[in-house]
Parts: sequence; C-alpha cells; structure tokens
Amino acid sequence: MDLSDVEVRVLGCLIEKERTVPDAYPLTLNALRLACNQTSGRNPIVAFDDRAVDAALLSLKSQGLVRFVHPAHGSRTTRYRHVADERWRMGPAELAALSALVLRGPQTGAEVRARTERQHDFADLAAVEAVLDQLSARTPEPFVTRLGRGSGRAAGPSDPRWAHLLAGAPSDDDPGPDLARYSAKGAASGVTSRVVALEAEVASLGQRLAALERELGFTE
Repeated sequence: MDLSDVEVRVLGCLIEKERTVPDAYPLTLNALRLACNQTSGRNPIVAFDDRAVDAALLSLKSQGLVRFVHPAHGSRTTRYRHVADERWRMGPAELAALSALVLRGPQTGAEVRARTERQHDFADLAAVEAVLDQLSARTPEPFVTRLGRGSGRAAGPSDPRWAHLLAGAPSDDDPGPDLARYSAKGAASGVTSRVVALEAEVASLGQRLAALERELGFTE
C-alpha cells in the first residue's frame, strides 16, 4: 500500500461513517472534514482544512477507492463515498477492523473489538483475531501486521498489538502518522503544504468543470 497519511485518514472516516451514520452517508466535504478532525475516537488528533481533504479525495478517486456522488434531485452538494469493499473485496468485518486501526493507531484485538461495536458485531475476541489474521495474510500485499510489544505498554506476548499497512510498515514503537503537517496552520508553509494546496486546487477545478459539463449537457 502507498497511501498518504491524509488519504488514510479520509478513507478510514468514510468507512467508519458508512456504518455509524448511514442516514448522513455519503458525506459532504464539510462532514468529512469534521469526521477527520473530531477529537474522539482518533489518534492522532488533526486539524485538516478543506484543501487537504479535497486533494486526498481526488487521489483516492484516481486509485478506485472513492466515488463522487454528484448533486441530483435539487441537491447542490457533492458527496463522497468509499468503494474499498469493491476495490479490495472486503466484507463488513474486515472493513470495521481495518478502519479501527486506521483511525486509532496500533491496538490489541480486544481494543479493536471494543471500538468497532457500532460497525460490526464480532461474536468474541477470537472472531476479531481471525479477521486480523486474514487481513495480515492477504495477497499480493497484507493490510495489517502484528507488532511486538510497544515501549511503555503493559501488553505482554499474549496481548499483541496490530497496525495497518496502508501507508507503509510502522515500527513497533511507532507513535502514529505525522498528520499535523497537514493541519490548517501548517498549510501556510513548507513544500508539502504547497503541494497539498496545488492538488486541492486541481481537485476544485475538476469539480467545477464536471458541474459545468452537466449543466451544458456534455455528460453521458
């Protein structure tokens, strides 16, 4: 896998919200940004702006992981939904476990089970561990990996942690992705921030062009 940290957060939020707030799904850009930046159920806490989320959505769409739901029947807002289940051929249990690791960082199987209650009803810890084992054995590339004991943790050999591999392999003591550099404050400086802004501008122009084509009847 080779997703950026921002793309991972955006995709994880879409997967989570599909199950936890189905009435509001697919999500608007504003709702998705709020989901990324919420302070509960997230590790680390971030402060994305619309440009960062826009750029991530465009990239995820190009990789076949996100679809744009264009306005229809009086609606004027584009919405966004993931298609990771189709792209990666995953069921609800696999998606729930993966999203928990994506949004909350490395965890034990017991923690994954407790934190996915609203997404999937795992019968017991063994069911969670079976799904994690399946994700770690996926080919050609695994989606998760079992970590060793992290420093400063009480977990022992019988209580391993798991981590996702969507943005590359983490170290055993990895504190989490450095998402702060994509915050609204950080977007004002640095090469990475300028790239994010440019990508977001391209995404915005693409959406405007698509809307204009629909108005003029150029779409199929």
